Amino acid sequence: MNGIRRASDMTKKIKAVGFMKHLPITEKDSFIDIDIEQPVAKDYELLVEIDGISVNPVDTFVRRDGQDDTSLSPKIIGWDAVGRVIGKGDQVSLFDIGDRVWYAGDFTKSGSNAAQQVIDERLVGLAPSNLTPSQAAAIPLVGLTAYEALFEQMRLPLTGNEGKVLLIINGAGGVGSIAIQLAKLAGLTVIATASKPASISWVKQLGADYIIDHHQDVVRQVRDLGYQYVDYCLNLNSLDLHFQAISELIKPDGHIVAIGENKKPIDLQHLKRKRASFSWEWMFSKSYYQTDEMITQHEILTHLSGLYQAEKLQVITQTTYSPINAQTMRQAHTDIESGLTVGKITLTGWDEQANY
Repeated sequence: MNGIRRASDMTKKIKAVGFMKHLPITEKDSFIDIDIEQPVAKDYELLVEIDGISVNPVDTFVRRDGQDDTSLSPKIIGWDAVGRVIGKGDQVSLFDIGDRVWYAGDFTKSGSNAAQQVIDERLVGLAPSNLTPSQAAAIPLVGLTAYEALFEQMRLPLTGNEGKVLLIINGAGGVGSIAIQLAKLAGLTVIATASKPASISWVKQLGADYIIDHHQDVVRQVRDLGYQYVDYCLNLNSLDLHFQAISELIKPDGHIVAIGENKKPIDLQHLKRKRASFSWEWMFSKSYYQTDEMITQHEILTHLSGLYQAEKLQVITQTTYSPINAQTMRQAHTDIESGLTVGKITLTGWDEQANY
């Protein structure tokens, strides 16, 4: 039988970073380098060769807090990605082979921590040509989250919001970094919170009109600025810690949007007399439930790409690790879990034998 290769031996393999068990990031096996079979695009899917990815807080939550199963297959997470289309299903109409694309993925699918990935074209946009892989990989998830929070949940128009005030709790993180910029382009006055010298400097650079400390009395600080109420609030931090202050500050008929989870019940009675509204933003909802609105993520990413092409938005990458492997992935997750990061962390490039 020497020299005879089985069909399974000839299946093309690609590099990936995954894990078998949900472990603390201090454990060496919290991430491992693995080889997996090359995925195949079908229907509306694109096959993307990935050049850059980023790590978000959701990555750390899923890796650390998920439930182990009995499967012998490694789990591959990761959502943000930028890369080149190398294959497509027979229903694809929005993209061609060779297109450079970016996207934030699908919570129900295998993730972007792999050299190649399949992704529904309705969740994908053309990446801006003037951004490097490190710069572009930082944007999709936080860009979609910020855009949907402001312009879908709060129903703000894209321009003409002068005189309206937006309070952003945690302005220095990834979502806050984009939300500040989009809000300023829309004409809003932005009050953003930051507490450390690095994050204060970063938020100021992004264009926030006022900066306050969310570890101090938020209500007093806002009112010391001359604002009894704010028209809108985007909460990107613990809702348990900040809902009382937010509900006191929100204007009658105002709108609160939150992305952070709460461990205690939220008492919406605080909003009743003001007729204020509250909504959650979860960027993965459209693909998770396969809604008709999935195509809007293609449209939003196309819009954001245009803003970057026109140099109307700043890049938000602060740290980049290379190449993409288990060691650099552990370092990126360690950084995120430290709570000291501003902007985004990205990883770029695979070794020369990423696909074989």
